Amino acid sequence: MTTTALLPDGHSLPIGKYSPGVLLDLTSAGKLVFVSGQVATDDRGKVLGRDDAGVQTELVFERIAQVLACAGAELSDIVQLIVYLADIGRDFPAVSAVRNRVLGDPAPASTLVEVSRLAEDGCLVEISAIASRRR
Repeated sequence: MTTTALLPDGHSLPIGKYSPGVLLDLTSAGKLVFVSGQVATDDRGKVLGRDDAGVQTELVFERIAQVLACAGAELSDIVQLIVYLADIGRDFPAVSAVRNRVLGDPAPASTLVEVSRLAEDGCLVEISAIASRRR
């Protein structure tokens, strides 16, 4: 079993001691990719899509796809998501619309929670993921 940290080119640097993603190679059993919570920031940490949860969700899934690509995986390999929203009542419809469009079948297991605040001011949505690949 080997573990590899994943940091895609152009990705903003972590603000603490963590990796945007981790690849766990279980050898014959396949590989698991753990993607840290992603937010809508550029490579300098500037929040993008302020006040638009749909735009932020698009950007978050792009960032997740970048992390997965570092491990040879893609969005269709996601088996679990955790979605954090600052305001479920306001933002759930926009987030759900993007999520339903970008994720395939079978749909991954998922958890959705509302939080009082996300780590980056101006972020409305944060999503973490686990993907599995046997290739």
